[in-house]
Amino acid sequence: MPDLPVFRAPMRSRDDRVPAGDAVERALTRGICGMGARVERTREGDDAVRAYERLARRIARFAAAPSGAPIWTRDVDGLWWLGRLDGDLSEDTSPEARRVDLVHVRPCRWLMAPIAPSDVPVPVSAAFARGGLNWQEVHGADISGQTDRIWDRYDS
Repeated sequence: MPDLPVFRAPMRSRDDRVPAGDAVERALTRGICGMGARVERTREGDDAVRAYERLARRIARFAAAPSGAPIWTRDVDGLWWLGRLDGDLSEDTSPEARRVDLVHVRPCRWLMAPIAPSDVPVPVSAAFARGGLNWQEVHGADISGQTDRIWDRYDS
């Protein structure tokens, strides 16, 4: 497989009323990866227009990721999961998708078992350790190759 960018997908709503872990659980069981539509509460000096513009940019970055790109996420128990994007962006308007705030979705082939923490590449664990809710590319020396080797080892 050619070197593809590797992504971090926290799949955690920006709305604190959405229980942590519900979106990741839905993604893993439905074979999807995604992000929410809710915007963070506006701060003083911030307005809703800017918040929605940031959301639109996040969705555009997610939509632009190439099919086949590896995706890392963590579930509510802290287990590591590895998947690969497997299709284009769509909107899930179901009540359950809205409840967990995972409405902008792409098909994703997740491995059947979590990845051992000792196998997770350092750049991936570092990207998650920084926190945050953004979909983002993981950078690091040979991160694509490392992730591909992990995929091959676990995909049996």
